[in-house]
Amino acid sequence: MTDGFTLTREGEVARLTLTRPEKMNAITYGMWSAIPDVVAEVEADPALKVLVIAGAGANFSAGADISEFGELRTTADGAASYDKAVAGAVAALTAMRKPSVAMIQGNCIGGGCQVSVACDFRFAAEGSRFGITPAKLGIVYDFDSTRQLVSLVGPAHAKYFLLSGELITAGRAREIGLLNDVFPAGDLETSTLAFVSTLCSRSQASIRGMNRIIEKIVAGQEAPDAEVEEIRSDALHGEDYAEGVAAFLERRPPRFTFR
Repeated sequence: MTDGFTLTREGEVARLTLTRPEKMNAITYGMWSAIPDVVAEVEADPALKVLVIAGAGANFSAGADISEFGELRTTADGAASYDKAVAGAVAALTAMRKPSVAMIQGNCIGGGCQVSVACDFRFAAEGSRFGITPAKLGIVYDFDSTRQLVSLVGPAHAKYFLLSGELITAGRAREIGLLNDVFPAGDLETSTLAFVSTLCSRSQASIRGMNRIIEKIVAGQEAPDAEVEEIRSDALHGEDYAEGVAAFLERRPPRFTFR
């Protein structure tokens, strides 16, 4: 595993933990580059249903490790290589069929916020802070990450974030749609994992199919294509559909088996 994070398994849940608390879990080039492999590992493991991303210590992540920029982003080629690694990490998280959940405390800024926005769900502790700060560095934010942000919070709030670089509270982040929910700090893990447990109990055929369709819609697709029709047809003829209908008619919880 790459220095800077660990991947652990707890039953059906994988947890990717950023482990640089002394640097507020700043994300290095090596960490960005390794995220696609982590995603592929989780996707390929039939025992896993959900990926949770969290930070060790008091913070989720204060962003990219800017101390590397002097060495890695001083030339056009270097900047392009670095940006390609970041874009690859975001693309891998975005394309996951299995759901991803960001569990956030403390600072969630810059690249840290970029990672959380690429996840399917975001839950935060009261007292967390959020911001995306390219305007403080003379950087123009990545197109795909900008589109994701706009789809979550709308263009007006996205402009506030990106153009001002100001930080907002967890309460405000929930108000504008950046967060799914906010919990007292002591309840964050229990409440987040309760929701994760709900995801694990649902039909994985449904979850993964709908996650792919939503990804297509966010990317700008306006009508179903052959892949969408195949996803829906496979679900209709799948074992989870038969079990879901039978459970409903028999008034019992479903026992889904799709992996």
